[in-house]
Amino acid sequence: MAASTTTKEPKTAQERAQARAPETELIREAQAGSRAAFDALVRQYEHQVLRLALHLTGSEHEAEDIYQEAFLKAFRYIGNFRFECSFYTWIYRIVTNLCLDQMRRRKTRREDHAVVMDHSGDEIDLLANVSDDRSYSNPAKELDRKVLGEQIQQALTKLTPRERTVFELKHYQGLRLRTIGEMLNTTEETAKNTLFRATKKLRLQLAGLR
Repeated sequence: MAASTTTKEPKTAQERAQARAPETELIREAQAGSRAAFDALVRQYEHQVLRLALHLTGSEHEAEDIYQEAFLKAFRYIGNFRFECSFYTWIYRIVTNLCLDQMRRRKTRREDHAVVMDHSGDEIDLLANVSDDRSYSNPAKELDRKVLGEQIQQALTKLTPRERTVFELKHYQGLRLRTIGEMLNTTEETAKNTLFRATKKLRLQLAGLR
């Protein structure tokens, strides 16, 4: 299995055809009851869905649970898909809402989870509130970066779940505000205002770190 360079290719003729089919066709076939078509959709978006859940929850365990639940919900309700938005937006909306629910539950329990893992430290630069000369060979500066990362994550926990979600979708996922608004069942203007509030709060929280 490991020696083969084609292990990720669909094995049957039907699966190969499903993999090449346009997304709209896959959705219609899935709505008609084709599990193979739905599995082809899953393969197209599984990595993005897992990455989004991981960014929003900061927990591999929670992200995996949300990943499973999101695709189960998508499979259950694929018949309700009306082609008014892309499947990408639709599945992201499901994931985002599941993550929001989880973050709200966590907020009430006052739990504190890190959002950015050590190996994703580069994402700290998205805030652009502090300079970083990339002097990784300097242990003191590496310690400073670690402490700074922890302080930034603390600041993120001060946001409301919706503010944090909008901020993450915009700066970590690179999504447009209009798309974010669609995912959260609101307007682009509301998403923009939420992002403004989140950014303002973060700047206030991190003002002393310059």
